[in-house]
Amino acid sequence: MVSQKVTIKNPAGLHLRPAGLLCQEAMKYKSAVSFSYGPAEQGEANAKSILSVLGACIRNGDTITLKCDGEDEVDAISALLALFADGLGDTLS
Repeated sequence: MVSQKVTIKNPAGLHLRPAGLLCQEAMKYKSAVSFSYGPAEQGEANAKSILSVLGACIRNGDTITLKCDGEDEVDAISALLALFADGLGDTLS
């Protein structure tokens, strides 16, 4: 398993468009892709499920821990981190 902390920089957080892009990218990989969030990272969301991602209610400035576990985990986390760095389809200010 590989993991990386990510701070959300999208002005509106993970709303429908960026959540959809995250799910689309995560589904390209065989690895399990999830993230933990919230106080003491008690919450866990499946990054391949739009309802799970939206249900996490991730806002601008929140920090999540992205986790990939499986045969293509390194490729998956690299691609997802690049997507976050590009703003997940939103203009970052």
